[in-house]
Amino acid sequence: MYVLDHRDVEILDQLQRDSRQSVQQLAARVGLSATPCWKRVKDMEAAGVIRGYGARIDREQVGLQLCVLAEINLTQHNERTVAEFERAVAECPQIISCYSTTGAADYIVQVLAADIKSYEAFLHDTAFRLPGVTHLRSSVVLKEVKSATGLPIRPTSVADASGAAPKRRGRSA
Repeated sequence: MYVLDHRDVEILDQLQRDSRQSVQQLAARVGLSATPCWKRVKDMEAAGVIRGYGARIDREQVGLQLCVLAEINLTQHNERTVAEFERAVAECPQIISCYSTTGAADYIVQVLAADIKSYEAFLHDTAFRLPGVTHLRSSVVLKEVKSATGLPIRPTSVADASGAAPKRRGRSA
């Protein structure tokens, strides 16, 4: 786990709000000069904390009016079936998220479609043909109450066996 101090958290919070701001703007908002701010961003990118940057698109404005949460059960839970299912899901553009879960369903997927007819076609042409699927139960989303994209990040520390927090390398600010 990457150790985040309060400055890192402020940087990540600002980038989650607006990833298009310049390093100078970002630095001013978090109380750093540009070079140390840039170094922190680059460190977090290199460590995989920041995985990329992107635009938030209104799905309804681009014709994806229907959102469905589908619970999926597999026939078997062996390594091969699970790997084939997860690989097929990863390649399916209509499925925008997939979670392996506990409880009644093995997986819960979020599917976007233009309308109910498009979702029905997705079911017959894609979902029912996914490897290992034995059962699928759909719940159509009536209203999206909350759809947060930002993560609730807090400063972290990971203590070693002696109880001391690890030192951050290459960091002066």
